[in-house]
Amino acid sequence: MGDAFREVDAFIAEKLVAHDDALDAAVAESERAGLPPIQVSAPQGKMLMMLARMIGARRVLEIGTLGGYSTIWLARALPEDGELVTLEIDPKHAAVAKKNVERAGLASRVSIRVGPALETLAALEAPRKTSFDFFFIDADKANKARYFESALALSRSGSVIVVDNVVRDGRVLDGKTTDANIRGTRALFDRISNEPRVDATAIQTVGDKGWDGFLLAIVR
Repeated sequence: MGDAFREVDAFIAEKLVAHDDALDAAVAESERAGLPPIQVSAPQGKMLMMLARMIGARRVLEIGTLGGYSTIWLARALPEDGELVTLEIDPKHAAVAKKNVERAGLASRVSIRVGPALETLAALEAPRKTSFDFFFIDADKANKARYFESALALSRSGSVIVVDNVVRDGRVLDGKTTDANIRGTRALFDRISNEPRVDATAIQTVGDKGWDGFLLAIVR
């Protein structure tokens, strides 16, 4: 079925996602730099943009920049004076993302902060004066629950939190696993299932990225 998944994704992209030089260049630049090809698919990127636009987001926080592909999609949802803060631990990835964002003409809306995300998030939380309208969590899987905690601390009523890669080929069902990525994903579900401040669901997805899924939460 893997080939069929990819073919359907290609069909959706052809019909509903317009060809885009800046996004194509971002993927090509990431490949040349040797970054792992784990960015969201084109249909998923457009979905993120549409979700952010639907709530009228003005400030977005992305945890996990990679080469800036999803960053570009999300930044395009913002008004001219909007702001997207994206966190990346790897300086090489951040440099590629910076180049891609600048090529897309979005440098004025995007701030790339380099370093361990938990440290950057703690610095953002410290003033307790900052809030974001939309969050996209797509970084290391072991710390997903902690990233969610930070997103909640930086949210407002009506903020939307999207977490990618929450099904992991169905391995999320394995409660006895020693895999830190799966344990981190299960910890996220456990944390949210007991959180009265959000309404949440998760959807399984198939496509270019195989069998996975995303979690969607709205802050009350």
